[in-house]
Amino acid sequence: MAKKKSKKKDVERLESKEAANTKEKLSRKEFESELYKLQVELCKVQEWVKATGEKIVIIFEGRDAAGKGGVIKRITERVSPRVFRVVALPAPSDREKSQWYLQRYISRLPAAGEVRIFDRSWYNRAGVEHVMGFCSQDEYEAFMRLAPGFERELVGSGLRLIKYFFDVSQQEQHRRFTARMEDPLKHWKLSPMDVESWRRWWDYTDAYNKMMLASDTDFAPWYVVRADDKRRARLNCISHLLSQIPYEPIPFEAPSMPKPKKKPAGIPDKPLFQHIVPENY
Repeated sequence: MAKKKSKKKDVERLESKEAANTKEKLSRKEFESELYKLQVELCKVQEWVKATGEKIVIIFEGRDAAGKGGVIKRITERVSPRVFRVVALPAPSDREKSQWYLQRYISRLPAAGEVRIFDRSWYNRAGVEHVMGFCSQDEYEAFMRLAPGFERELVGSGLRLIKYFFDVSQQEQHRRFTARMEDPLKHWKLSPMDVESWRRWWDYTDAYNKMMLASDTDFAPWYVVRADDKRRARLNCISHLLSQIPYEPIPFEAPSMPKPKKKPAGIPDKPLFQHIVPENY
């Protein structure tokens, strides 16, 4: 009997410890240390993509305020914008509305040696356009039939397609919206459409479930990122992204520094600038 009680207490302590660990947040120092390691690997991916002519598309979808922009920033801040380019399209113009729906996305796909990161993508039609009534039911249903075949063709042509969906709880989304209302540096992140998405939480839940059922395929699966903890979500996503790309390190050959030329006669020591920014700091 005593052994059973002791074992029960051990289990309870373990469960309590696990619960505490799940709530414990990474310190900024821990986060920055791990992020640095991942960004070094992203730089290796960049050189491999350039050397092999690989074409990669990374799609980021998810609920408003789920952290898509934050992870995209961490992916791109240490690599070249000539290789890693972010595609964040505004609402379509009248001309674009008259085009085939996928036309403006196709024109942004990568060429050899490029990575395109879509901050929202053609799946707008399955999400906000459908929920908010910006497309007809026929247009929505046509897209849901079309998307898997379209992506099959992309992958079949040699393009590597990786799709992420950032998911947050209803409570966390509310907290982040409130923080954006209170912080002047975050006002630009909040729009009436975002607030409306909070009101229509369950409409979006239904839309995203249907989107997953229609387009989560073997050749282009959806990967869901649990994003209530921003720091862990960023590290988990970038780590997983690296695991999806079969890159190999490309040897770096540092150029040798040449000897500087001697200063010619008659040239002043410093350029003769006329307008200097005041050194207020």
